[in-house]
Amino acid sequence: MFYVFDQGITTSDIETAKIRLPLDLTAGVIHQMDVLFQDGCNHAAKVQIFQGNFQLWPSNRGGTLRGNATVVSFREFYELKPGASDLHALIWGDGAIDAVEVVIQIGLLPKRIIQPMAFDELLAAAAGIE
Repeated sequence: MFYVFDQGITTSDIETAKIRLPLDLTAGVIHQMDVLFQDGCNHAAKVQIFQGNFQLWPSNRGGTLRGNATVVSFREFYELKPGASDLHALIWGDGAIDAVEVVIQIGLLPKRIIQPMAFDELLAAAAGIE
């Protein structure tokens, strides 16, 4: 499954008035993250992705994803448990960029597809242990 969330940024969406974009997902494993910065973002549009109050991406706390006419894309293996699958993005600009868009795409699959057996189950199966 792929989820897509897009958000426009205007001159009023600044660091003190960040946009909070809900990223409502299902339980499963995030295996792909893409953040597209439209041409015109000029590295002034900033994105952080959180689960609750914990910043997931970028991994360095306080860091931001940014770009211009580019896709920041990375592989991931982050499990979302049932009942704890809602993420949110904080998005803002520098006050100068206007009428640009950021698109967040998230690839998510059920854990049983990504990892059909737990490691201990795999070892037991290989060793012939019931």
